Amino acid sequence: MESNKNKFYNKNYYILLALVFTGYLVFGFSENIKGPAIPRIQVDFGLNEMQIGLLLALNSLGYLLACSFTGMLTKKFGIRFSNLFAFGTMALSGVLIFLSVNYTTLSAAYFLMYIGNGILEIALGILSVKVFTKNAGMMMNLAHFFYGLSSTIAPIIATGLMKINALGKSFSWHEMYLIMLSLSIVPLIIALLPKFPEDYTQEEESISIKEYAKDPAAWMLVIILSFGVISELAVGGWLVNFLEKVYKWDIKAASGLLSAFFFTFTLSRLLLGPFTDKIGFTKSLIIFSGGAGLLTLMGIIIGQSAAILLALAGAGIAPIYPTVMALLSKRYSKNSSTAVTFTVTLMGIGSVIGNFLVGGIIELFKNIFTDIYGVENGLIIGMKAGYAFVGICAMLCSISSVILYNFLKKQDQIL
Repeated sequence: MESNKNKFYNKNYYILLALVFTGYLVFGFSENIKGPAIPRIQVDFGLNEMQIGLLLALNSLGYLLACSFTGMLTKKFGIRFSNLFAFGTMALSGVLIFLSVNYTTLSAAYFLMYIGNGILEIALGILSVKVFTKNAGMMMNLAHFFYGLSSTIAPIIATGLMKINALGKSFSWHEMYLIMLSLSIVPLIIALLPKFPEDYTQEEESISIKEYAKDPAAWMLVIILSFGVISELAVGGWLVNFLEKVYKWDIKAASGLLSAFFFTFTLSRLLLGPFTDKIGFTKSLIIFSGGAGLLTLMGIIIGQSAAILLALAGAGIAPIYPTVMALLSKRYSKNSSTAVTFTVTLMGIGSVIGNFLVGGIIELFKNIFTDIYGVENGLIIGMKAGYAFVGICAMLCSISSVILYNFLKKQDQIL
């Protein structure tokens, strides 16, 4: 009887594992196919940069809105429902994007897609912290490896799909979004099969956001994750721009270095997970983020000959998010829904502000030094200052982790 019970739990665990891994794979696709699509959408609908900016801003709003209510949704209806709702919403948004005929209908469909992404961010996070009770650091990094993998290949697949000729017509971004977001059906089907952790474990202790927010460590984790995610997202948005304008690289060479960044980023999540379990989550955050910050700043200070350091920084940035999630799973194991919702929602707000700051710093330094050194040199100084902020954020992530380590040490709660 005991043997049969163990077999059930083992089988159930592997199905949940498949759900988490395919979930993060689809998540990476949905967030990173827009790069090749946006220029084509802009041409098809005759949009200006302001309209594209508004479209992306609405996406961020939808994402943050979803993050804010998913924890409550999960507590009321369960983890299975949240995951099914997320994947279903994403699949539906793919159909609506395919059917969109103007800017208004596209904006509504895009908004729905990011509602789905926001729900999935929280739902997968909650599921992960409940499933990965052993070797949490390694398993969290492995799960996020799938997100990194799909993020790396998403632009390539999206571009390839938009070059297909089939059924007597050429595929466009309409068909590409329909195909890619239809992949959400795979984890949706998987989510129907297993028993979820809530089905055979004790119910979580009820704790409000207000009560949770009284813990200083909770705020430190928000700060750590915000700085880490700013570093991660800013590279994708600014590295190619930096290399083209500062070092005069062509688009192929600049994109190649960005691919190298994502390669080290993805490989790091695959290989460094066991290291985080061995030395501890907080120490790992100090080392990884500090290393990423130093590599980024050295790459800028030394100059073009050390540009490869900007790509190698991906190895330090990559483990930050999954390691923070692993730390949450250990410290707040009985209140994981509240912990994940609080941390990811506030991190989202912080990362939006941080990425605006990168552009603001570039403009500020460019305007200051253009009058002194000319337009071209002013732009170069501005770009260097803006990209240095990426490295500074990684360093601040490390410093914040040191503060958290000292706080936990005083309480004899080091993780």
